[in-house]
Amino acid sequence: MNKIRKGDQVIVLTGRDKGKRGAVLQRVDEDRILVEGVNVVKKHVKPNPMKGTTGGVVDKTMSIHQSNVAIFNAATGKADRVGIKLLSDAEQQSRKTKEKGVRVFKSSGAEIKA
Repeated sequence: MNKIRKGDQVIVLTGRDKGKRGAVLQRVDEDRILVEGVNVVKKHVKPNPMKGTTGGVVDKTMSIHQSNVAIFNAATGKADRVGIKLLSDAEQQSRKTKEKGVRVFKSSGAEIKA
């Protein structure tokens, strides 16, 4: 189970974008994620008439390693760590889910709404 998922609000902990906040756009692979407005670079693009693209310099969002971000806890207004709380069989059936656990904030124990 991934602790950081698509749609989560995260805060960047290290790097040139330290302190920026944004939503996770997608998971690139097991370790890397795309966060909106973070790690934006200038990319020089060649024109391609077959695809209908014009050349020039475009801004492109590059991936960032998930260890460099922390989930944003709206209740405290700070970065927080994520824990997994295991569900009992009764809770699992009442929620009608296959997952054995839910994500919770480590500081408060409140469940993370996805």
